[in-house]
Amino acid sequence: MIIDIHTHIFPPEIRQDRNVCFASEEAFYRLYNDPRACMIGARELIDTMDEEGVDRSVVFGFPWKSADRFRRQNDYIMEAVAAHPDRLIGLACFDADHPSAPEEARRCLESGLSGVGELAYYASGITAVKLDRLAPVMDICREKKAVVMIHTNEPVGHVYPGKSPNTLSQIYSLPQRFPENRLILAHWGGGLFFYALLKKEVRETLQNVYFDTAASPFLYDPSIWEMAARIVGVDKILFGTDYPLLKPARYFREIDASPLSEEDRALIKGGNAAALLGLTA
Repeated sequence: MIIDIHTHIFPPEIRQDRNVCFASEEAFYRLYNDPRACMIGARELIDTMDEEGVDRSVVFGFPWKSADRFRRQNDYIMEAVAAHPDRLIGLACFDADHPSAPEEARRCLESGLSGVGELAYYASGITAVKLDRLAPVMDICREKKAVVMIHTNEPVGHVYPGKSPNTLSQIYSLPQRFPENRLILAHWGGGLFFYALLKKEVRETLQNVYFDTAASPFLYDPSIWEMAARIVGVDKILFGTDYPLLKPARYFREIDASPLSEEDRALIKGGNAAALLGLTA
């Protein structure tokens, strides 16, 4: 089973007129003000999955600041999952700072979504204040045994839309603060996995942490696949595309050209995600 752990879909009203969101949603503006920034719905995603040989995809929207907007977005995710239960797995997404974030997390999880994410701190980084506000959501996810995906990015290198000011210490503070939550750190965790080479503390702290590969061909040398498997363990790597940013084939070429065994490639492409999400073929 091939599972894409990281895809974005949007309801029709957002796709048809994204401009109405720009004034009140600065992060959304930065990521989607360019008309070339593609936005798709569930049907387009499934068509691509069929073309690319992907069995199932994890879908979510955007961490909107507006409660009305994130509720409608999450309703759309729930509708998409209900319409395609054998293809789509949904996560609830919202601004984790919003006072109704815990209520929304509970509503979505009790309505059939499988976790929360991709939560993001595009403007602030992952500060101690943000962790305090996130804690009630994490409590609910721990209670429900639901996964949580957090947007992270490398704190060095070139600037691009959606790159947040997070630091490695801030990213590391997530599993330190919430050690019992199952965390997916998007975009290779900003490189945090490299520190699993340290002899003390880090590997144990990362026990419940997984790293998705979203946008990897834009960010890292292809050798990262083998290096990450050696450093943090192949069982911690989750294939994610950030589609429609990139199609799965771009990733498959890199994975299949790596020195990884066929068994390890299968784990990355879907076996690990299936185990994490409790899926069967």
